[in-house]
Amino acid sequence: MRSLRIATRKSALALWQSEYVAHQLRLAHPGLEVELLPMSTRGDEVLDRSLAAIGGKGLFLKELELAMLDGRADCAVHSLKDVPMELEGPFVLPAILERADPADAFVSNAYRRLDALPHGARVGTSSLRRQAQLRALRPDLELVDLRGNVNTRLARLDAGSYDAIILACAGLQRLGFDARIATRLAAPQWLPAPAQGAIAVECRSDAPQVLALFAALDHLPTRRCVEAERAMNRALHGSCHVPVGAFAEETAGGMRLRGLVGSAQAGTLVHAEASSPDLTPENLGHQVAQALLANGADALLAELEV
Repeated sequence: MRSLRIATRKSALALWQSEYVAHQLRLAHPGLEVELLPMSTRGDEVLDRSLAAIGGKGLFLKELELAMLDGRADCAVHSLKDVPMELEGPFVLPAILERADPADAFVSNAYRRLDALPHGARVGTSSLRRQAQLRALRPDLELVDLRGNVNTRLARLDAGSYDAIILACAGLQRLGFDARIATRLAAPQWLPAPAQGAIAVECRSDAPQVLALFAALDHLPTRRCVEAERAMNRALHGSCHVPVGAFAEETAGGMRLRGLVGSAQAGTLVHAEASSPDLTPENLGHQVAQALLANGADALLAELEV
């Protein structure tokens, strides 16, 4: 192939990630022309309701997948945490790039730490996972929905709508907002979304030339870790309706996976973890999911289905 068209959302972060993938492709394949096709998705357009209420994170993918199906684009670039556990149609993920910082960020103009917030402080986040962990640590806080791109969320904080907000470290760092991170909220005390910090490329499985281009960009250690996290989430039937956190890392003894299921209303958290030198990522994810269910996550999940 002499040229490649990448479908991408229009947000500054999505464009940064797509430009980054394009740069890595040009390095791996000198002479390759890469063009970005910026698009608006329903997930970007409907900001007055939570993702759970309007159909989930898959809304960030639909228009991009249609562009691949009708031939306008050869591939799409996503934040992997926004990609559903099961891809529909002929789509696969040929490359998962090396993961950036997977942690969440506590962002505030007046307070440096979560425990420094005054009683009843307003914290902005629409993530049920973040809400569950915030309620577990600080049940006194007022949690307020906050959607939009990174710049929009920071602007609302700066306008005084919130005392603090929770964002992903990776997104802030990619856009040059490292200094806005007051505190990293990181494992084991705080768990990110499954695959947070990882960029994924999606394309059609029946496009061998496109698949071949991305082989050089796939980062196997990252793929193994995020596959374990996503396998755990899949076994729990997790979605943006379910507060699920997961973090896997390579260790001297193989791989360790930590997981949690929570209640955004009550702040109840159920934790489990496992380490293994020989289990596949898929099997390790299933093992931790079963441990979570045995520890009480089944009751929390049943409440969400009512």
